[in-house]
Amino acid sequence: MASSRPRPRPLQENHVFTASGSSLIDAQADRVWPAVIDFQSYKMWNPLVRNQVVTDSRKNPLPDQTPRVGSHLYMYPVHLPPTMDDASIGVFSRGSAFCILTALDHEDFKIAWRLSGLPTWILWSERWQWLTETEADLDDGKGKRWVTKYESVEVFGGLAAYFVKWFVGSKLNQASEGTAACQSSDVFFNSILGLTNALVFEYSSSPHDHIRA
Repeated sequence: MASSRPRPRPLQENHVFTASGSSLIDAQADRVWPAVIDFQSYKMWNPLVRNQVVTDSRKNPLPDQTPRVGSHLYMYPVHLPPTMDDASIGVFSRGSAFCILTALDHEDFKIAWRLSGLPTWILWSERWQWLTETEADLDDGKGKRWVTKYESVEVFGGLAAYFVKWFVGSKLNQASEGTAACQSSDVFFNSILGLTNALVFEYSSSPHDHIRA
C-alpha cells in the first residue's frame, strides 16, 4: 500500500479564502469511499451538510441519486456553525447551496463540485474531497500502520467572496471549538463501516492561516 496519489488542486488559484479539513480513518480507502459519495447518508454523520440530493437544473430531486459528472447537487440545510442538532439551529445559521458535480474518480477516490447559478465574477466556490493511503499512528496502542486520510478543501472567489468571508469567517472559527460536533462522524463510520477514526479538522480564512480544532 502506498501514498503516491497527488493532491488535487483547485481549478482556480486566485481565490479569496479557503476552508479545509482532514481525518485519519482506520480502514482501506475502497471501504471509506462509498461513504463519501453516499449523499443520502450525510444526515447520519455530517454536521455541516445535513442533506444533499442529486437534482435537475430546477432543484427537483431525481429518482436516480447516483452521482455523475454534470449532475446538479442541492444541499439543504447547511449548518454554520456545524451541528448535528437540527431542531435548535437558528434560521440565520441555516443555509443552502446549489452546485454542479465537476469531477468523480472512483479509481483515485476524488470528487469535486462547483457553485452554480451565479456569475463567477460575483461569487464562485469549488470543493474537492479525496482519499489517500498513508502510514500513521492513531494513538490507540496499535502503532503505525496504513490508514486512509480523508481530505477536503473548498475555495471561494469573486467580489462577494469578501462578504462571505466576513460573515462566515466567524462561524468557521466557532467550528474550531465544535469538536464534539465534528466527532459525530464517528457515529457514521463506527455504525455503518465499523471503523475507528482519529479526526483532525482545520478551517482557514486564507491558505496560510489555519485554526486547528
